[in-house]
Amino acid sequence: PRKNPNPAAADVVARGEQVFRTEGCVSCHVPPDYTSGKVTLAQGWQPPGNHPNRDDVVSVSVGTDPGLALKTRKGTGFYKIPSLRGVWYRPRLLHDASVTSLEEMFDPARTSPEYEPNGWNPPGVTKRAVPGHAFGLSLNAEDRGALLAYLRSL
Repeated sequence: PRKNPNPAAADVVARGEQVFRTEGCVSCHVPPDYTSGKVTLAQGWQPPGNHPNRDDVVSVSVGTDPGLALKTRKGTGFYKIPSLRGVWYRPRLLHDASVTSLEEMFDPARTSPEYEPNGWNPPGVTKRAVPGHAFGLSLNAEDRGALLAYLRSL
């Protein structure tokens, strides 16, 4: 993906990289591709011990809604850890496209049942919690802003 033509100041991006590392984001979103190439578990699902790809499974679930991973024809119980390269220009985030910006992604309000997602919603639904990827939701405003600046630099 192309680089963001309007990056934040270098010191803010550097602070965001620190937050990225301190928060442990780097364990799943490994530079230089910003993905480990592995899969994470859908909420509430455990693969069998003899799963043929067990070495590619991260044992921590990001709390993602299991619906698409378990109830569809191709349901595997897993979600692929996405690359964060070019995340600055993606119009939809999360597995179901329910989030439309990095600000919304890291807004703790999205976990409330009264939240109105800006992205996809099931038919007839306007308010719902957007579960999954709780990492970064407890950051203070300064650290959150720095993290977003860093993510936009990838």
